[in-house]
Amino acid sequence: MGLNLNDKKVVVEEVSAKVATAQTIVVAEYRGIQVSHLTKLRATARAQGVYLRVLKNTLARRSVEGTQFAPLADAMTGPLIYSISDDAVAAAKVLADFAKTNDKLVLKAGNYAGKQLDVAGVTALASIPSREVLISQLLGVMLAPVSGFARGLAALAAKKGEGSEAAPAAEETAAA
Repeated sequence: MGLNLNDKKVVVEEVSAKVATAQTIVVAEYRGIQVSHLTKLRATARAQGVYLRVLKNTLARRSVEGTQFAPLADAMTGPLIYSISDDAVAAAKVLADFAKTNDKLVLKAGNYAGKQLDVAGVTALASIPSREVLISQLLGVMLAPVSGFARGLAALAAKKGEGSEAAPAAEETAAA
């Protein structure tokens, strides 16, 4: 049974609210995927903080109308699942990872910060490490000089400690 006008308005408002804060939207065709697999995909998306929804394309077009994601409306044809995230990479990563294990999910297009992405662009975006991984890598690079300096000082202190112990022992053997 189809949605009545009030239900459609509610759906458009809900999706528009998600789109207003989003950095990335990725769309994929889900034709032929079993319900159990879609349930697993939704659970994965929820865990990653990604809003994942099957929408009527006309409602999705109305939701992105007037936003930075408006160019994505041209790719909204066929049975699509919409992945929307505040994280720049999460929406693409969830769908791309699922598409690797399920060949019936076909990535169609995406939009990141107003830039239209084709399938290759979505795949490239999905291959970028997550924000947490990038922060830890940056922190590791920033701490490398400090930890190297600390190891150098420790090695110097250890070397001076060996030299000062060897000197009194040499004096004792010379006095004897």
